[in-house]
Amino acid sequence: MGVQGDNVLVSEVKLERMLSMKGGNGKSSYANNSQAQARHAQSMLHLLKETLDRVELHTPETPFVVADLGCSCGGNTIYIIDVIIEHMTKRYEGLGYEPPEFSAFFSDLPSNDFNTLFQLLPPLAINGGSMEECLAADGQRSYFAAGVPGSFYRRLFPERSIDVFHSAFSLHWLSQVPESVMDKRSTAYNKGRVFIHGAAEITALAYKKQFQTDLARFLKSRSHEMKKGGSMFLVCLGRTSADPTDQSGAGLLFGTHFQDAWEDLVQEGLVDGEKRDSFNIPVFAPSLQDFKEIVEADGSFTINKLEVFQGGSPLVVNQPDDPAEVGRALANSCRSVCGVLVDAHIGDQLSDELFARLEVRGTKNAKELLEQLQFFHIVASLSLA
Repeated sequence: MGVQGDNVLVSEVKLERMLSMKGGNGKSSYANNSQAQARHAQSMLHLLKETLDRVELHTPETPFVVADLGCSCGGNTIYIIDVIIEHMTKRYEGLGYEPPEFSAFFSDLPSNDFNTLFQLLPPLAINGGSMEECLAADGQRSYFAAGVPGSFYRRLFPERSIDVFHSAFSLHWLSQVPESVMDKRSTAYNKGRVFIHGAAEITALAYKKQFQTDLARFLKSRSHEMKKGGSMFLVCLGRTSADPTDQSGAGLLFGTHFQDAWEDLVQEGLVDGEKRDSFNIPVFAPSLQDFKEIVEADGSFTINKLEVFQGGSPLVVNQPDDPAEVGRALANSCRSVCGVLVDAHIGDQLSDELFARLEVRGTKNAKELLEQLQFFHIVASLSLA
């Protein structure tokens, strides 16, 4: 079944060519609505550095290669790459070695706004000089950079070419909405909903199966691409409940006020019910056990650390006592991550109507949102076995 909008038809197999965070620098862009992700990433830096301490160092003549998978188009990915390279540089220097040359690959789906990302990159400082001079340069980057478009559920890099993989806030995005969830003849058909939070168990289990398939493909691909002695740091949305129909923070973001805003459009006759039912957010927040079972079944990686981390709210507001600001923050945050899918399904004009209603609902429920909307993350530190 296709995802239809105004003269738009996108098959599920082509989701990867459409899915992206909202590009550009507008008020609902990912670049301007990813402060919460930045804050959550900073709170986990100590776990990232523990992972980096496990990476095997090679001779300085061998370039050190880092890849950020699901980099998106904001400044967060650049910040993380800087942290990784600075930490690895200190490790080399601590052993009395001159740091090697560094390369960083920024990878995301082809529809990602790489132009906005590349405009944020500082100029390269090497220019024929040494890496030591480059690292001392202020306001310049100390690594070679390249973009790699493609799905991380398949191979992206040559065999044994990457020292460190990093991926944050991306692995909960599925490669596709399960076919059974989109099939009106199926018992897993997600009628009346746009997400699996609170849905029938069979619907949530279809999502879980898709997540298992996707993560297994991700791990298999990385096991070929990672150098011996390499490590991987992964962060994705998670849940604390064993019940997959309880999607924790993701459920509150996509399965309550956002879903009610869709119902508003249906009740007002702007969108018919079947049109709404054919839209599903392709996100699954796994439990710790869900994640662990897949890693162990794959067998390619040793689990150094695997835990649930409370990341906090996805909403960043300057005046929490201003309900209108909370409503705007909810609408912009939600639109920054799923607005492209909504636009493709119902067109820009109806998309504006949807998120306007979400803002109204967020404003009316501001106190509840600030108190209850909390994200949990699965944090995994893995090394090649």
